[in-house]
Amino acid sequence: MKKKTLTLLISLVLTSLLLMACGGEDTSSDADTPSSDETNEEVITLRMMGYNPESSRAQYLAYLDEQLPNIKVEFEFVALDNFNNVLNSQLQAGEGPDIIEVGGEAKLLARANYLLDLTEYDFMSKYAASGTAPYSVDGSVYAAPLQSWFEGFFYNKAIFDEYGVEVPRSLDQLIAVSKELEAQGMTPQAMGAQSWEPMMKQSIGIVNNEFYSNEDNMAFNDQFNEGEAKLSEAWLPYVEEWYRLIEEGILKEEMLGLSYDQALDDFATGKAAMWQSGPWAIETIYEKNSDIELGMFPIPGVEEGPGWLIGGPGSALAINANSKHVDEALAVLELTATEEAQHKLVADNAGSSFLTGVEVDLGEVYADSEEAFKLGNVYAPWTASWFSGNPIVESYGKSLQEVLSGTKTVEEALQDADETNQTLIDTLN
Repeated sequence: MKKKTLTLLISLVLTSLLLMACGGEDTSSDADTPSSDETNEEVITLRMMGYNPESSRAQYLAYLDEQLPNIKVEFEFVALDNFNNVLNSQLQAGEGPDIIEVGGEAKLLARANYLLDLTEYDFMSKYAASGTAPYSVDGSVYAAPLQSWFEGFFYNKAIFDEYGVEVPRSLDQLIAVSKELEAQGMTPQAMGAQSWEPMMKQSIGIVNNEFYSNEDNMAFNDQFNEGEAKLSEAWLPYVEEWYRLIEEGILKEEMLGLSYDQALDDFATGKAAMWQSGPWAIETIYEKNSDIELGMFPIPGVEEGPGWLIGGPGSALAINANSKHVDEALAVLELTATEEAQHKLVADNAGSSFLTGVEVDLGEVYADSEEAFKLGNVYAPWTASWFSGNPIVESYGKSLQEVLSGTKTVEEALQDADETNQTLIDTLN
């Protein structure tokens, strides 16, 4: 493919991304990369652009400053809704940050030759394959994974105790718990469905339980990437199971008028018993209600079981192929691939580490999800396996908003996602 075509595609695709999740050649291994304590050179300033706020990286950034005195990392936060526009315009101009936080768009950036190939550097071998797979193209790896992200149902333990309900371990139990809470005057679930993300993730949670729990079905993703398989065929029975939450009145049309912040506030202040989100929201929840008794359980499946969380590698650090300071950027990534740095990362943003041998205690809040974590029941196919994942799930999520409003069927929503996938395949070909 010609780079001009890819550049146009990047411009079109990255503009639509709302999710979450190097020029000169450098053939030296990380063993040849000079460390800060081996040289008295002047301080080199690196620009790191990220869509997670600096507060979620505070201890990690302080650790870099402490351990790499000859490198100054200037962190530049760009909100997610504008991140890809800003990044894309800079990269197309041959500029951009030295180190880039990347998510679902990493494969596209790598194919457009904007990212440095990290495959041969020794520090990359320390990461589990599950962490590097989303940032790999044709056998080469282009980014080093940070901590995982995961999302399930936060619940208010005190409300569950007061209303006499237990943590659900099946879809039927979730419906029953929701109806019991509503019958007693408590809103079961807060959902900010102004955003297309919550229903998208919740429905895929059911797909994880019923489809991706069978390892034989993992081959579907490769076929989907080639346009040889369709969501509207493979996923339909399982998304229709999720649709029961709409049929039963658990998810309501008025939720389309609620924002993420409004739903968070309703949950934090005790107006709703459950709310779907992840660790990034905990600080705000406690700021609004320091006394809340918080727990999280996975999205349950049709059959009773441990459930699945939506998640996987949350984001990663890549090096701009046009950076003038590749050696210094490599030094940052090499230091990041240490146990100490990994613990600094999760200190301000809970998640597991993909660095082999590093264990993280997530705390009591996630006790109800412990079984799912141990089984590895954490997955998001659009970040883990799909080539053009973010645009596809955005199309799907927006169509689910129409499903909630009663103007589309579940099958039509899945067909919309299939059409988006095929359009991108055709463009890339």
